[in-house]
Amino acid sequence: MTQAPLEIRNRDARRLWLHAQGLSATPTGPLDLAALIRGLGFVQLDSIRVVARAHDHIIWSRNQNYREPMLDQLMRKERGVFEHFTHDASVIPMEFYPNWRRQFRRLEEKVRGWEWHRGMVDADGRADIVRRIREEGPLSTKAFDTKIKGPREMWRRPPHKLALDYMWYAGDLSTSHRENFTKFYDLTERVIPDHHRDDEPPEPDQVDWLCREAMDRLAFASEGDIQRFWGAVDLAEVKDWAARQKRLVPVRIECADGTWITATATSDIENRLETAPSPTSRLRILSPFDPVIRDRNRLQRLFGFDYRIEIFVPAAKRLWGYYVYPLLEGDRMVGRIEVKADRAAGTLTVEQLWAEPGVAWTSAREARLQGELARFARLAGVDTVVRKDQLRLDFPSR
Repeated sequence: MTQAPLEIRNRDARRLWLHAQGLSATPTGPLDLAALIRGLGFVQLDSIRVVARAHDHIIWSRNQNYREPMLDQLMRKERGVFEHFTHDASVIPMEFYPNWRRQFRRLEEKVRGWEWHRGMVDADGRADIVRRIREEGPLSTKAFDTKIKGPREMWRRPPHKLALDYMWYAGDLSTSHRENFTKFYDLTERVIPDHHRDDEPPEPDQVDWLCREAMDRLAFASEGDIQRFWGAVDLAEVKDWAARQKRLVPVRIECADGTWITATATSDIENRLETAPSPTSRLRILSPFDPVIRDRNRLQRLFGFDYRIEIFVPAAKRLWGYYVYPLLEGDRMVGRIEVKADRAAGTLTVEQLWAEPGVAWTSAREARLQGELARFARLAGVDTVVRKDQLRLDFPSR
């Protein structure tokens, strides 16, 4: 007999998701950075620093005792994480490396076929790059001087940059560290501990691990959700994996608009529902790249929050602004805010603030925002919050 799907109401689904993503508890207390990243699975890297870079902000949102140098120390000195490509460049717990081996092969094959990589240096040139790194130590792209041939089109890279990227995707080179976000490449054997490089589970076991670990961190998911989590398995592989699982159960998830969707969950879903705590009432400023924000469709379904980042939208066509942050309070997205840090001037400036439709901007909510802004300023290393905003209730129309 087919098992009837367990129905999960919208607020319970949000509670499960926020807890699975480390946003239920008040972000205080002792910080175990390696354990925090392990719980998330990975943390996306991004170079943009309007207030703080995305990776620093994502970690800080879960424990506000975090400060920017800590991730570099975990990578450079402790070798607690390695850097590679999930849906984007990310830091990944070092102990996950054996189950990431297939991703090197997948991306090497993919990159080899990308049109914009065909201008990279040849095998002899790549061998020379490796020789220099072996002799000189970790090098950034600035250590090389090959030039772009032909028209200087957007996104074109010099041949040495393409070659470094290619070898990095393939796992032949690894990120040693970053300085002001500039990546330094080193030989993988000098970055990844021997016992992780020597351990490579059979490929079916790697697929099983990737799917199981994604499922555990999603709490409930479609096959597409599982595939997108790491970006390291194909949808067909996920479907084949799911068809063979006995620990998955069907569920129906209520969306923010009252509609229902089908999904699957792990067999302990009822226990998760009973034990997942209600999220803290603290108001949080989230990164646009936060795991809870990144999947825009899931965000819309669960929270009714229509969000797009507009960094690549021409200024005249932006509805909100270059870098606008979602505001999470409890289990609701209550608004969005445009904030900029000027570290030289020591200021954090609020440019614009919007409340979501149906959200009353009470004095208590404003006080929570002021507290979060003061904490956000400390992350940026500034001490003064400047308010230029006026609360806006007139949402832009698309």
